[in-house]
Amino acid sequence: MPGNLARTHGRRRGLRPHGCALCAVALAAAALASVSFSAPRAEVSWRDLEGRIQYSYYTEDAPALRSLAETVALDESRDRLHGYYAGLVAWRLAQLAAQGPGAVRGASAAHLARRCVGELDATLAAATDFAEGLALRAACLATEADSAHAGHAARGARRDIGRALRLAARNPRVLLIDAMSDYQLAPERGGDKERALAKLRQAVAAFELERAGTEQLPGWGAAEAYLLLARDLLDHGEALGARDALEHALLIAPDYAQARRLMAQILSG
Repeated sequence: MPGNLARTHGRRRGLRPHGCALCAVALAAAALASVSFSAPRAEVSWRDLEGRIQYSYYTEDAPALRSLAETVALDESRDRLHGYYAGLVAWRLAQLAAQGPGAVRGASAAHLARRCVGELDATLAAATDFAEGLALRAACLATEADSAHAGHAARGARRDIGRALRLAARNPRVLLIDAMSDYQLAPERGGDKERALAKLRQAVAAFELERAGTEQLPGWGAAEAYLLLARDLLDHGEALGARDALEHALLIAPDYAQARRLMAQILSG
């Protein structure tokens, strides 16, 4: 596993590394192979798994994401984080599939988004007030609506994100997914790119507060918030602001392929 993973999933608090990347992989494999998942061990295991999911998404490594989906499936804890990370892997694959035909062999973005929704349905049936889960299901529904042009999926996304905001109005991932829904969905399905810009500014501010404090689980999303802010700023003709946002994204996730491509596009004029 590349050494950049430690930097990718780090926090700006000095951008401290999480230790030897190869050692982290070995520890993760041992933790995920364990039969017993006590609360402290589960947290360490899920934290490392999240980092691996994020790195694979940033580097657009669909086979690695498929392997991680199998890893999650082997977990027998069946707690809410099991369903959450099963959903996150499926959503990341859906996002890659949405980039173009063949990006994820043998599966469409809509199919993968529906798989994500199914994982979160089961989790939320047992944990109805799990704001992070509601927000992630909203993201998957928005991806499904964008790919399959399904109006009911768009309505479900708005319903879920509305409830998540009522439960956790300052959660940065909830704020990000709310902004993503506005940016991604067509106006006739409730999207609004103008509204998304203000929400993205709120989201990146919330991520900076979170990254200055104790590490959270789930803890992903800061680099994605800055990338989406850069896209929205470009849509508004603000190339300098977009470049600054991308610099933040790449500081957090140096291997973020989408951010690198967008930065190259800006620099090329």
